[in-house]
Amino acid sequence: MVISNFVDRTINRGEELDLLVVGAGSAGFAAAIRAAELGARVALVEQGGLGGSCVNVGCVPSKTLMRAAEAHHRAGHSAFAGIRSHPEVPDFAAVIEQKRLLVAELQQAKYWDVLASYPSIALLRGAARFLPAGSVTVAGEPVRARKVVIATGAAPWMPPIPGLAASGFLTSTTLMELEDLPRRLIAIGGGAVSLELCQTFARFGSQVTVLEALPRILPGEDAEVSEALAAYLREEGIVVRTGVRIAEALGGVGAHRVAIEDGERRLVIEGDRLLVAAGRRPRTSGIGLEEAGIELGPQGNVIVDEHLRTSRADVYAAGDVIGDPALVYVAAYAGGMAAENALNGDVRRYDLTSVPRVTFTAPAAAAVGLTEAEARARGVAVAVSRLPMSHVPRAIAARDTRGFIKLVADEKTGHLVGAHILAPEAGELIAQAAMAMRFSIRTEELAALLYPYLTNAEGLKLACQAFQKDVARLSCCAA
Repeated sequence: MVISNFVDRTINRGEELDLLVVGAGSAGFAAAIRAAELGARVALVEQGGLGGSCVNVGCVPSKTLMRAAEAHHRAGHSAFAGIRSHPEVPDFAAVIEQKRLLVAELQQAKYWDVLASYPSIALLRGAARFLPAGSVTVAGEPVRARKVVIATGAAPWMPPIPGLAASGFLTSTTLMELEDLPRRLIAIGGGAVSLELCQTFARFGSQVTVLEALPRILPGEDAEVSEALAAYLREEGIVVRTGVRIAEALGGVGAHRVAIEDGERRLVIEGDRLLVAAGRRPRTSGIGLEEAGIELGPQGNVIVDEHLRTSRADVYAAGDVIGDPALVYVAAYAGGMAAENALNGDVRRYDLTSVPRVTFTAPAAAAVGLTEAEARARGVAVAVSRLPMSHVPRAIAARDTRGFIKLVADEKTGHLVGAHILAPEAGELIAQAAMAMRFSIRTEELAALLYPYLTNAEGLKLACQAFQKDVARLSCCAA
């Protein structure tokens, strides 16, 4: 009996695959492609859209909306003398429709068309379930495979706030599907996803309030970055409330009311729409993992070893489902490695010691490695350089000197242990620092490199020079 048919590829009952990959997102596709490259017969299992969160509901739709909002924002904000522009009320529905078309185009080009180019990969449509004996069913039919990779990703998490479940709240996914711009948007959560979308909708014209229970937004980033970014967001009219306890969600769509406790005060925040972006949790419930002897962590994440092997010797896992940073490039890296280790016998070790991360606000916050506080807590004797972007000629010429570059180095060796950048397009700069950390390039060596002038990338050179010199006393291009 045929249980899958994709581009005339069939898998028959009783046929044994080399690898079964459960989940067709970034990790799953990377696993399947790597397995195909190794000559394996492999199948992908997916019951939803190909491409996972990134192309469908995450990176691609959010970043294109951010760029649209930035274009609208810049039409009404110029730092240059003699430049006059006047933003019109945006056609929000048209923006959303263009976003949908882009998602569809990329899903076709980067997933369906890619899948069609690998004859040894089949697609199984339906829900997978692990059985106690270790076998797997897809849409109720048994599938035989020597090895399995779990890559089911993660989903938005709803915090246990009274009244929230019945409030008709939005997730990051459903917010980006609205065709009518909310007049007042309340957001629960001060992490990267929430802040990116909140600034986007504020720039389109929504009145936005951000509610964060912890003392600062982006709580995992350097404290200086968090505090400075909050100030910039407030300058754009976004209300940012940190250190608040959300007591209750009242009302519903069009008339949301969120009761908060801010110190000794109890306040009620009102809005038309309510976004809940308080984190994500691995998709592991209801698919029989624990019954199959696959160990899960406290947040439902699949526990893996340094080779991405689970507690079952023939099952590996990769991507958001293992609870690591929910970054598409981390998922792809892990997926390829999991497939290779599953088929070739644990030849590679999973290493996340120098993974860069970016929050795509404006200015953006990018980082790699340890914060100053984390390094000191680990007993590292550190030297710290903090360079305001007002010292970077490119930023001066562009009349946008928001932010700074902060480098944390081992005082004895001169090796970077962390880099933290708050600046326009900070994500374009952080890879240099990640490379320096990965290949143990000392700050004095970075300072000696030739950087093109005028570029914001030159800021890293200046920040490295600032360990030893007062950059305010250097001329343009001075080495």
